[in-house]
Amino acid sequence: MRQQGNLCAMHREAEEEELWHRGHGDGITSTHTYTVHLLPSTSPDEEEEENSPIEQVALTVPVGDDPDTPLLTFRMWVLGMASRAVLSFLNQFFWYRKEPLTITAISAQIAVVPLGRLMAAALPERAFFRGRPYEFTLNPGPFNVKEHVLITIFANAGAGTVYAIHVVTAVRVFYGKNLTFFASLLVVLTTQVLGFGWAGIFRRYLVEPAAMWWPSNLVQVSLFRALHEKEVRSKGGFTRSQFFLVAFVCSFVYYIFPGYLFQMLTSLSWICWVFPNSVLAQQLGSGLYGLGIGSIGLDWASVSSYLGSPLASPWFATANVAAGFFIIMYVITPMAYRFNLYKARNFPIFSHGLFTESGHKYNITSIVDSQFHFDTEAYQKNGPLYLSTFFAVTYGVRFASLTATIIHVLLFHGSEIRQLSKSAFQEKRVDVHTKLMRRYKQVPEWWFICILIVNIAATVFACEYHIEQLQLPWWGVLLACAIAFFFTLPVGIITATTNQTPGLNIITEYIMGYLYPGRPVANMCFKVYGYISMSQALTFLQDFKLGHYMKIPPRTMFMAQVINLLLK
Repeated sequence: MRQQGNLCAMHREAEEEELWHRGHGDGITSTHTYTVHLLPSTSPDEEEEENSPIEQVALTVPVGDDPDTPLLTFRMWVLGMASRAVLSFLNQFFWYRKEPLTITAISAQIAVVPLGRLMAAALPERAFFRGRPYEFTLNPGPFNVKEHVLITIFANAGAGTVYAIHVVTAVRVFYGKNLTFFASLLVVLTTQVLGFGWAGIFRRYLVEPAAMWWPSNLVQVSLFRALHEKEVRSKGGFTRSQFFLVAFVCSFVYYIFPGYLFQMLTSLSWICWVFPNSVLAQQLGSGLYGLGIGSIGLDWASVSSYLGSPLASPWFATANVAAGFFIIMYVITPMAYRFNLYKARNFPIFSHGLFTESGHKYNITSIVDSQFHFDTEAYQKNGPLYLSTFFAVTYGVRFASLTATIIHVLLFHGSEIRQLSKSAFQEKRVDVHTKLMRRYKQVPEWWFICILIVNIAATVFACEYHIEQLQLPWWGVLLACAIAFFFTLPVGIITATTNQTPGLNIITEYIMGYLYPGRPVANMCFKVYGYISMSQALTFLQDFKLGHYMKIPPRTMFMAQVINLLLK
């Protein structure tokens, strides 16, 4: 009987392995049926183990995979490169508007579906170099979801603007100087590549564990399923694709009103209507220059302005942000203004401008000499610089949020980080997605370390060789890298679990201003290297997690990310 039981167990394992390799079509299934669920001898406890322990992930991410699905196809390269180029150009071009127009990767994610299916129907299926190792065809079959994911990864890279361009622009606009083309190119390239190095190092902490579920990725996964799954419509219900089309049309029709026909719907400040001549009413009720008390926004851009996308964030994160917003905006800021802290009544209660003591706009160019250095005598002559009340309060909150981030991660995730650091990850029970991804060749960690070392060396060279223009010494580069590296893990954990990302833009300005005063360009460069490298690392990690959910081979993801870096 024991031998018979062992044979049955071996038979079940063989069936599991066969089903794993057989896959389910293009890798997307309309129900959450992991292969072992099909076996009648599987216990309920074992079924529970074969899906993600995170409820939102278990309900959204499919658990099937087909490792033979073609990925690096001709149409993937064409549509991916085109999406990346179009989004990169348009977003960078419109970034200089007073109200920038941003085109997200979701636009490309939707637009490439009919193009991909058209190419699958129109391109010839003849194979070139048949029988040789480099045999390929322009049309390997139907447009599949893994191609679509890679195209979206390229679009994600192009959707974001290049933050380092701010340095080049600020030097030209505010200081009337120009950086050389070579210096500008090095700053742009090195800042984009820097975060990629430690993104690979932190994969085991922020990608592989099931607890790091990256809520914003679930939106894209759900959209992939809606665009590729073939479901049977239940009576009186909708399939995923039908529901998506209905929501898409309704949102488009609705936005016509606040976007074009009746723009007052963006912010309805009824207190200002009732008391149009009252300064106090404007300070309290105005949504543009005041506290916005009682203002109602019916434009989705207004709804999502302070939180990102509320639909992609967990409820507890949304509630915490709303509570913090209320305390800061409606308690702390009015009290500081009421008691005239730091002469607050001399300035607007809500403004990002810089002011003199009397409330006039501060002339920044008058306190910077021709060598981009801070002029102490001119500053003493013009007087100290003042911020609006809300601007000053938010600066303080930024410092507090970073401290809270570190303490939160140590208290709630410290033991897990310690276990992962001791390489105990292999001994822990992992979810089905990590199991499925282990069949593919992994990217060695030393690949990322080599890229990181080369890029740091290039960054030090760029800053030292152009020290007169960039002002940032070699130790500033290393310090900026150290700060970004230190904060990537705690901030990454917060982002991966709440969809909220504390920034380093404030603390980097403060540190460099204290250590290396009087050099504004050096401060901007330090801020870029310290802040954007962490931000880029989190973007790469988010894309790695998307590939993890959609079962994209890690080495294919690595290749796509490297190509995106070279084309940035």
